[in-house]
Parts: sequence; structure tokens; C-alpha cells
Amino acid sequence: MNNNLKNSIDIDQFTDSISTGNLKICVIGVGRIGLPTALSFAKSGLPTIGVDINSDLVSKINSNDYPLKDEPGYDIVFDQVITNKKFYASTKIEDVVPNSNVILLSLPTPMNNQNTPDYSALKSVAKQLGDLLKFNSLVVVESTIEPGFIENELIQIIESGKKHLIAGENFSIGVCPETANPGEIMNDFTKLPRLVGAIDDETKDKIIKLYKHVFPVELIPMPNCKTANAVKLTTNVFRDLNIAFVNQLALLFDKLGIDTLEVLEAAKRKYNFQVHYPGPGVGGPCLPVNSYQMLNSAKQFDNEMLSLVKIGREINESMPNYVIELIISGLKEANKQISNSTILLLGISYKPEVKDIQITPAENVIYKLKELGAKIKIYDPFFKSTNIFEINTENNIEQALPNVDSVVLLTAHKEFKNLTLSFIASKIEMPVIVDTKRVFNLDDAKKSKLIFRSLGSGKF
Repeated sequence: MNNNLKNSIDIDQFTDSISTGNLKICVIGVGRIGLPTALSFAKSGLPTIGVDINSDLVSKINSNDYPLKDEPGYDIVFDQVITNKKFYASTKIEDVVPNSNVILLSLPTPMNNQNTPDYSALKSVAKQLGDLLKFNSLVVVESTIEPGFIENELIQIIESGKKHLIAGENFSIGVCPETANPGEIMNDFTKLPRLVGAIDDETKDKIIKLYKHVFPVELIPMPNCKTANAVKLTTNVFRDLNIAFVNQLALLFDKLGIDTLEVLEAAKRKYNFQVHYPGPGVGGPCLPVNSYQMLNSAKQFDNEMLSLVKIGREINESMPNYVIELIISGLKEANKQISNSTILLLGISYKPEVKDIQITPAENVIYKLKELGAKIKIYDPFFKSTNIFEINTENNIEQALPNVDSVVLLTAHKEFKNLTLSFIASKIEMPVIVDTKRVFNLDDAKKSKLIFRSLGSGKF
């Protein structure tokens, strides 16, 4: 076995393979981010195969059934590349990887029950790559990971495989962290800059050449993998912390009789103020996880390092408690006990217009309502007539409204923005409305004679 094949595929040969469409791409993990990524590469003219352990997902893709109905734009790309036979999916990593030149890793990096990042999917795939990669393959990690994970763990796992590969000699590795916002991936993939880091400059140049061919965005070269990953985490932890800040302001301003939105609208006119908005908590697979990834990195040096990030997490995770306080306050005004009340939750997705309940604040609201003996109804346009959190969801808003004591808006889906308080008032006698996302108008609430609570409105 010859392990001394360094630079046998130089940058000119690599560029030529891109332009002629001879570079074979394998995307491992074709979920929320991985599938649009694979479709983008296939659309660029490069033969692309998606690999996933989810056999149902693979079957759906190969049956020409677009699985991401809440990702507009990519449904058209999906039809194009499937029809042109530029893309298909497989569960057999052992068949695909040995025949691919570039391996993109778009695997989940969730948290475990101890809020510690779980890299088991990446580690498992890396172990297989050590047995399957052909010489001179390029591995690009798009998954969001801690700074140093590539250098300290992933490379060693690949090198310990049966092929005895050596990074920088007979395979290359780098990162290009995904930057897409679920529900807006088509827009973000064509507008947002991407970061590129690698184990050496030649690998970095190859990744930049490849991604320039696929994505019409600025590609920012970073000195190494860990710096690129640090930038990705920094941007999301920044958001998590600032949301925590405005959440605390909203709690204070409610007591002081100050409308938080009026404060923020005026504050954002200052050139160096970046506005964030309060809500029932922060969910999804990114922000909460990214903060804990950063905290996990800090633990190796000092448990008290990044204490501000820890406090921010505690604040955002406590917001469902305040939602419960608002519900209890409104019910008390209506002379009702929460233990005897039926609560209708509007929206359980962690963000608007996305069918995703990963780390959604709604789960904790539901858990706390159950603890207090409340009966719960759920209506979410993305989760109709299904079972979520052991509750059978409603099929439509009109059927959901009658016989409830309180309506609590948790997710600002477009459908709810078209919902009037007068309509709700016509369906419920003496309703208590709790708006955690400031969707409903305060003046309309007064006209409808509702018992109304709105997070950050300056009224508790």
C-alpha cells in the first residue's frame, strides 16, 4: 500500500475535474441541510449521491417525493436533478464512498440529556471513512462542531482505519460550516458568505474552487478548521445571548409598564444596535446546541469560563415559566383555575413556517401545563391531526377554538398573523389570550373585550 501520494491530484487537475463534471460528490446526511446541499451540487452539473441511514427518507427521495415541503425553491431543483439523473440517494455508504472524490459530511450534532454535544454520528461515519475512502479523496465537514474537533478527534479516527490513511498525504480534510436558516435555505445558499478552513492551503484552495462552482456567494478563507468553526459558533452564540438579554428586559419592562417593542424599535435606529426580540424561549438544532458546544470547549480549561453564555442559556430556558405565569394571571382575572382549564396552544414549531420541533420551547410549556393539571389542545398548520408530545393535534383552528379557556400563541406562523382577535372572541366565551410573539394588536384586544396578556407589552 502506497501512502506517499501527496499532491498527486493538484489544484489544476481538481479544477479541471470540476469544469468537466467528472468530480463525483457524496453527501452523507441528507436531512434539513444535507439534502439542499446535495441538490445544489447536483444542479451545478456534478454527479451527486446522498447517503443516509434513514431508509424511509432514501426511498422517498428515490421515488421522486420531495421530503422538505417547508423549504421552498428546492422542490424545483429536486425535480430537475432527479429527472436528469444527476442525483439519487442510498443507504449503502460502503458502495458510494469508495467511488467518490469528495465526501461532504452534513450530519447532526445534537445534545445529550446532560447538555453535552453528541458527535456520535460524525465519529461513526469517520470510522467508516477510514476503511472506505479512496486515495486522494477530499472530506469537507459542513456539520457545526466545536473548534478543534477536526484536528483533535476526527482526523485520528479516519487515520486509524484499515487503510492507514494520513491526512495531508493521501486524503485531505477541511470545513465549510453550513450557514442556512431552516425555511430560507434557498435564499441563504445564494446570498450568505461561507467560511472555508482546512489542514493546509492546497486543500483550502480546492474547497474554495469547488464551492465557487456551486454557490454564488463570497467564500472567506480561514487559517484553519478550528477558526472557521469558532466563527460559526460565535455568530449563533451572539444571537442566543442577545435574545436572553431582551427576554430579561421584557420581564422587567412588563413590571415597569413599558412596551418592549417600542423600546427596541427606537433603539435599533442607533447605528451600532442590532435588534433581537423576546419570546417564549429559543429552540431548534442550532442556537441552544451551539451555546452548549462553546461551553463544552471551555470546560477543558475552566468550568467558570464563558459564564455569561451559561447564564444566557438559563434565561432562555426559563422563559416557558414566564409563559405559564402569564396564563395563570389571565385565568385568575377570569376567575378560573389552571387545573380546571383547557388551554389551546397555537404553534409548536420552534420557529415560524418550519415543520420542526427540535428543542422547541413549546415542549416545556406543555410539560409545565400538564404538571399543573391543565387540559391541552394543539393547533399548528404544520402538524395537523397527528400526535405530538402525546397530544392529538387539531385539524383546523375553527374546530380547535370552542370550549377552551385560554389561547396561547407560541409560534408566529403566517396563518396566525391573519387570525383576528374578533374572530377568536366570537368562538369563545370570556377568552384569555396570551401572545408570546406580539402577533396580535393591543388595540384590537381592547376592542374585543378580551382578557389579554402579551409578552413584553408592558402589562402583566
